[in-house]
Parts: sequence; structure tokens; C-alpha cells
Amino acid sequence: MAFHKSNRNSLARQEERLFYLFISPWLLGFLVLTCLSMAASLYWSFTEYDMLTSPKWIGLENYQSAFSGFDSRLFWQALKVTLIYTFSSVPLQLVGGFLVAILMNQQIKGINVFRTIYYLPSITAGVATAMLWLFIFNPQFGILNWLLAQVGIEGPAWLASRKWALPALIMMSMWGFGGPMVIYLAGLQGIPQHLYEAAKIDGANAFKQFLYVTIPQMTPIIFFNLVMSIIGTFQVFTSAFVMTAGGPVNATLFYVLYLYREAFQSFRMGYASALAWVLFIIIMIFTGIQVKLSGKWVYYEGIR
Repeated sequence: MAFHKSNRNSLARQEERLFYLFISPWLLGFLVLTCLSMAASLYWSFTEYDMLTSPKWIGLENYQSAFSGFDSRLFWQALKVTLIYTFSSVPLQLVGGFLVAILMNQQIKGINVFRTIYYLPSITAGVATAMLWLFIFNPQFGILNWLLAQVGIEGPAWLASRKWALPALIMMSMWGFGGPMVIYLAGLQGIPQHLYEAAKIDGANAFKQFLYVTIPQMTPIIFFNLVMSIIGTFQVFTSAFVMTAGGPVNATLFYVLYLYREAFQSFRMGYASALAWVLFIIIMIFTGIQVKLSGKWVYYEGIR
């Protein structure tokens, strides 16, 4: 008996060593590239650092400058633009992705082709997508204004207009709902069919089945997509960098674009590090609020 127990302990230790061996590349990368970088960024956020000379400790001056100092005007503008984009594009992506997922869940011939077509835009390179939408939004020969002209509407200047530049990017965000759609589709296909059968026996029509079976069963998926979408929209960079460079008149100055400018154009790495930590805290707060509220509306089967 003791011999078998010793063998089991030896096998467990061997499996443990193999486990750490196989995860060591990821673990090393996480410790060096993530944890060490975050620690350095936190230190730099309390310094004046231009990447050419040694960091000089200045305490909370970078944070004070962002919230109420010399840099506050651009900081608050970048935060406002990002919040408007987040609260506009996230609902569109969630609802649009969900509706398309329901359509893609139908058992019809060739449905896999349509699923692929709807998913492809979400894995297209960001710069390529931005160049495509630059052509679509072009006020002189863009497809969108041409379509509007066909029904007698004069299209706006879109990306060249302070009024329309941000709405144009919000509209463009719908292009990438293929990612949430695939996750929704997996969730829809995982709903037990006996729930729908029981609802039919109780006399529920298609709408009531959707309302009382599909929606509750999908709330964990909706919650996941909500959290990931908000985190993603707070970090929007490529579209604004390529298409508008933050203009016109800072109308599309997203937070991460502002951070990039300060770090790699103005060489204010200390201030940019402070901006990064402010963004980290903002995302943590939003995520914490969502997790706290999720208990009121997210349904997990088997958990009461």
C-alpha cells in the first residue's frame, strides 16, 4: 500500500514539474514583458522622463497636470471622445452581433459560408480596414455619399467634419461585430433543446421562447462580450491614427492616441505612463461595476 502511495506521489511530482516546464515560456514572458513593464511604467509615472535622460522624480505632478494642470484640456477631451465612442459603439456591437448570430444559427444550406463572410471583417488587419473606410467616407467619390446622392441627400464631409468625424468612426465600429457574433453563436448552439420543447408544451410562441429561454440562457455570453467590448473600445487607436490623426480639431482624439502622442511624439514618457495608469484604473472601475451588477441580471444554470 505504501509502495503504491509512493508511486502516486512520485508521478504527481513528475507531472507538476512537466506542467511548469511547459508553461515556462508563457510564465517567463508574463513576468518579464508584462509584470516588469508594468512596474517600470508605474515608476515612470512619478517621474519626468524623456527616454533620453535619466528619470527625475517629481511625485504626483504628472497626474495633477492631467486632471487640472497644463495638460488637462486635452486629457479631458480625449477622455470625453473615448467615453462617447464606448457608450455608442458597444450597444451597437452587442445588439448587432446578437441579431446576426441568431440569423447565422438557422439550419439552412450554405450557412457556413455566410458565417465566414460575417466573421472575416473582425480578423482583417486594422490598417487595411481603415484604408477601406477612408474610401467609403471620402466626401468627393466615396461610396457612402454616392449612395446618399442617389436618394437626393447631400452627404457630409464625414472625417473632415468636426461634427461627423466621431459618428463616422462609431458607424465603422459595426464592421467588427464578427468576433462577438461567433461567441454568441457558440452560446446559442449550447442552449439545451429540451428547454424550448418544454416552453412549446406550455404554449409559448417564438417570441416568448426568445424572451424567457434564449435571453436568460445567453446572459453569461452577453456579459462576457460586454466586458470585452468596453475594454476594447477604451483602447481604440488604429482607426483614429490612420484615418483622422485625432482631428479635425481633436474631435477624434481618442485616449490611447493622446497617450501615444505624448509618449512617442512629445517624448514625455513619464506623463504618458501616468495616462496609462489612469486608463488602467478607469477600465478596472468599469469592469468592477459590471461584475458587481452582473449578479442582478446574469443567469448561471445551477447557481442560485
